[in-house]
Amino acid sequence: MARINLLPWREWERQRRRQEFIGQLLAGAFVAFLAVLLAGFSYDFRISSQQARNKVLEEGIATLDKQIEEIRDLKDRREQLLARMRVIQELQGNRPIIVRVFDELARTLATGVYYDSLKMDGNMLSISGAAEANNRVSALMRSLDASAWFADPNLKGIKENPSYGPQASSFQLTVCVSIMPASVNDIAKGTESSSMTSPGPAKLVICGATLRTLTTLEVVAAPPPLSVTAKVIV
Repeated sequence: MARINLLPWREWERQRRRQEFIGQLLAGAFVAFLAVLLAGFSYDFRISSQQARNKVLEEGIATLDKQIEEIRDLKDRREQLLARMRVIQELQGNRPIIVRVFDELARTLATGVYYDSLKMDGNMLSISGAAEANNRVSALMRSLDASAWFADPNLKGIKENPSYGPQASSFQLTVCVSIMPASVNDIAKGTESSSMTSPGPAKLVICGATLRTLTTLEVVAAPPPLSVTAKVIV
């Protein structure tokens, strides 16, 4: 005898399949939500890690910048100290020149001539003074030109000055400081040089150059008897 199923199995099957589809859909949505959540956590962790590394790098860069600035300051101080050392060495090497110049001025001073003031700018020496007669000024210029320490004396002006005598006159002249090559080495070594008093054939004229020790030299003298006060500014 044939059996006929009169129950609504097709409806049950459709309902079962619908439930399975909904379950699969919810499971997929849940998996997708977990994936997005995990991806977000992963990106947040990476961003945090990168920010931490960036912070470490920024702190290191700031430290290096500070060290570089300190190194620059040290370099500047080093350059300043080296410049000062060079100046001091030059001053120590050229210091005896002032003494030699004064000594040579005294040696070349002609009889009947008095210096009122001396001024030195670089290596150009300006002399103002008085002489008992004009021929005394000529003798002074010849003596300066014959000296190993001076060259190119140039008379700037001369006029009568009765306060020193009936034929006396005041004068202004300039002369260049010149140094014998052997004398430069002797001065740097602090030794005596015979070329200071005996002119040689190799006189080195340094007009237009600059001697640091003789950057500014001013000497003011009273009328005779000669009283000299020297002021040297380096």
